[in-house]
Amino acid sequence: MEDPSPRDDTSNDVVPTEAPPTLPHCQLTAAELVAKSIAPVKREFLRPPPVRNCDKSADDNSDDKEAPQAAATPPILKDKKSKRQMKRDRRQEQKSVLHICPTVAKSGNVSSCVYGENCRFSHDLEAFKSQKPADLEGVCPFLSNTGPCPYGLACRFGGTHKADNGEVATSANVDKKNSEMNVLTKDVQRLLWKNRMKFPKADAALKLLGLQVQGKKAKPSGNDNDDETNGSNVNGNGCCREDSAEVLEDIVDKADVTDEVRRSKKTKCSTDEACDALTDGGVIIHEKDVGESCKQSEPESVVENIVEDNDKCLKLHPREKKIIDFRDKLYLAPLTTVGNLPFRRVCKGLGVDITCGEMAMCTSLLQGQASEWALLRRHSSEDFFGVQICGAFPDTVARTVELIDDNCTLDFIDINMGCPIDIVVNKGAGSALLTKPMRMKSVVEASSKAVSTALTLKVRTGYFEGKNRIDSLIADMGNWGTTAVTVHGRTRQQRYYKLADWEYIYQCARAAPSNMQVLGNGDVFSYLDWNAHKSDCPELSTCMIARGALVKPWIFTEIKEQRHWDITSGERLNILKDYVRFGLEHWGSDSKGVETTRHFLLEWLSYTCRYIPVGLLDVIPPKINWRAPSYFGRDDLETLMGSDSAADWIRLTEMLLGKVPPGFTFAPKHKSNAYDKAENG
Repeated sequence: MEDPSPRDDTSNDVVPTEAPPTLPHCQLTAAELVAKSIAPVKREFLRPPPVRNCDKSADDNSDDKEAPQAAATPPILKDKKSKRQMKRDRRQEQKSVLHICPTVAKSGNVSSCVYGENCRFSHDLEAFKSQKPADLEGVCPFLSNTGPCPYGLACRFGGTHKADNGEVATSANVDKKNSEMNVLTKDVQRLLWKNRMKFPKADAALKLLGLQVQGKKAKPSGNDNDDETNGSNVNGNGCCREDSAEVLEDIVDKADVTDEVRRSKKTKCSTDEACDALTDGGVIIHEKDVGESCKQSEPESVVENIVEDNDKCLKLHPREKKIIDFRDKLYLAPLTTVGNLPFRRVCKGLGVDITCGEMAMCTSLLQGQASEWALLRRHSSEDFFGVQICGAFPDTVARTVELIDDNCTLDFIDINMGCPIDIVVNKGAGSALLTKPMRMKSVVEASSKAVSTALTLKVRTGYFEGKNRIDSLIADMGNWGTTAVTVHGRTRQQRYYKLADWEYIYQCARAAPSNMQVLGNGDVFSYLDWNAHKSDCPELSTCMIARGALVKPWIFTEIKEQRHWDITSGERLNILKDYVRFGLEHWGSDSKGVETTRHFLLEWLSYTCRYIPVGLLDVIPPKINWRAPSYFGRDDLETLMGSDSAADWIRLTEMLLGKVPPGFTFAPKHKSNAYDKAENG
């Protein structure tokens, strides 16, 4: 260790305002580092920060500023392509030999495509085989399934699924059971595209509440006496004259009898009462018995109404709101971009109890956009699953809730009222609803009356910093029809800076009615944080874990086992391997699926690089707001995983998914300007 006297002399020559940033980390105590939100890494693991090429380019730019402006050449701006040009480019790209027809690739036979020469994709098998990239190391992720790989010749692991005779295995007459649920069917998508989907329950709830339908009116369900019937129960101001639950039941029952379009999810008998009567002492009879009872009443029509096994479940009576219990369960928050199905499967294997899909916009779901519906996918391992939606108006949210309830299998639907993103807030959704409590009430009431599935809310403490308002609303939220409310301990104006206000979360939990559960969210990063929040406020049902799970998904294992897991780099690599395998099963094992898996893996690595191994710290438990200094890991792989350079993240993906394509670059979506690009690594 150096003599402290010269260090003291140097410190006297430095201006006090400039001393903190220039003082090396190794000269500060652990307490001083924690006070500055710097991770107290042991001194033997510290290293100087690596020199980035972007720093050199910055110096070059400073030199260029001193040069005459006449020598500077203006940058060349590319004209933005129109939608027609982009569509033409996509068509040409699809016609390239590398974009082989999926049907031809699956079967290995050119004549198997029903479109023939009119197909959008290439049918040149020989050219595709000659230009196809080399197979990746490893085995095909679909080998464990019954039947051959669904991607056939296009699979990047094609060498591992050959038949005994050396030929590519075909998929003829193979019934492959899909482990993913909530897939958008073509029939439902066509109805949404043509704006012909009917929403009898949502429209009845909106009419009952006297809420004006935004935009185009819904088409009548075919009952000529519908207006007359509803008019006897609702006055001119839209106020209900009788009990709202009974009136809604009458309206919904009549709409269900006349509605013959939407029968895409469950098997129904000739009338709703026939299936509703199949209970014995309050216990629902098994689905097999229900099917037999339906066959006795309608022996000819029921065979045509059989649907997928994943969606065979009985609908609850509108009066029977499903009750769910979040207490003491580990809840993975809905996470945009990174909280995809493969990531949730990883967390499920590490001990999480409750999972929720990524936030989906109501308008996009009602338009039948396949990319938005993909956010609602559910894996069979997710035994306690919900979806999160975001909308600005009662009619939009109510119809989306009814649409999801009829076509998806889930346990709860979460309505986002706390998203701080500008593009969402500017449309009146997300945290913008916090400034309009009456609209919040209308959204929840209309949605709750439209479905029997449990509804939950996710809110922030308020919109403006220093002006919290959820505590004044939470006492009434239970009467709106919500089962649980998750309170994120920050305002919209705070975004994610400063620590979450857990004292205010406790205040909201104590003010909530007994029939509504309150969950806390914000900065949970260790099992000690979890224990502290649960012990400080027994009224709190559980804690939702968001960014902590992105940085270290094994936090769920730590909470269940009540320990700090000093995980090794090899164990972390195995978790990444599981993610890659799940990603290839979800997005596909062809070239497009491989690159999609790589992209989302890189997005996740932009968070995992923030993790500092427990064995390297002087102070535990770590906090989520600690900034990591440059450090050496205990081995080369751990050092690589702790790098904040996108080039090092790409090297990690190349260990799992092979070399990146030529010209590949990456910058994280969540904070692109804070990192150097891949070519600068």
